[in-house]
Amino acid sequence: HGAAELDEIGTDALPRRTPAPAWLPTAKGEEGDFCLRSSDCAAGLCCARHFWSKICKPVLREGQVCTRHRRKGTHGLEIFQRCQCAEGLACRLQREHGPTDASRLHTCQRH
Repeated sequence: HGAAELDEIGTDALPRRTPAPAWLPTAKGEEGDFCLRSSDCAAGLCCARHFWSKICKPVLREGQVCTRHRRKGTHGLEIFQRCQCAEGLACRLQREHGPTDASRLHTCQRH
């Protein structure tokens, strides 16, 4: 008698597909919005870790401090990730006009 009841209801009552989760953004994320990957963020932003979640952060411009990773895979260990340098820029050791033990800071510089 269960199959007959299903025939009376028809397939219209059954869900056709699972809707997208409510938290999934429909538009590109702005700075500070939660994200899963950089494609979730608007132009000029990347998706980077901030504490234990990921948010859209600005891509780094010329002269801004960047993170140079010596070993592949260490980027995931940071609690506060930075975005990569913008296109046409590279993360290089900051040039100092001082003693040799000057700052080991890396900044985004033109190629």
